[in-house]
Amino acid sequence: MNKFTLTPQKLTAENFSQFGQVISCENKDYLAINDGYAKKYPDLATIDTQEDGGNTAVNIFIAKKRQFPLKIGMLEKHPFFSQAFIPRDNTPFIVVVAPVSDKPNIEDIKAFVSNGEQGINYARGVWHFPLISIKDGAHFIVIDRRHVVEYDNIEQCIVHPIKETNITLEFEL
Repeated sequence: MNKFTLTPQKLTAENFSQFGQVISCENKDYLAINDGYAKKYPDLATIDTQEDGGNTAVNIFIAKKRQFPLKIGMLEKHPFFSQAFIPRDNTPFIVVVAPVSDKPNIEDIKAFVSNGEQGINYARGVWHFPLISIKDGAHFIVIDRRHVVEYDNIEQCIVHPIKETNITLEFEL
């Protein structure tokens, strides 16, 4: 079995662009609204949920802290919608991703660490590991496609086990 170690790099809009969008106000233009009492940072991510009449849903996930080193034994993708994760309470988190393809290519897997104020929006079809929180009880706003079992005819999630390579995510708090 091959071994592969991932070390997360700092998340930026540039290095994450092939996987989706970084959701952040940093270096973005804003509009002054509400008589100057608020700044609006518009269009930070494109939420893609409209396939086959889909609707967008806003959810809150409460995550358990992951232990490191973390074995990456699978990746998943949502072939028909994007999925955004926005941390609350200045909570850094880690994302493990691979580009859109039929199955993930091990050599293309990357890891990024959010600064706690950045969120991410996985583009449709991007391979990713489930939420990696570095804080117990961390809250995340998640925006994706509403799933209605009796009406939804699209494939919500494809899971690809990784058996041929031992991938370990290393991270120190």
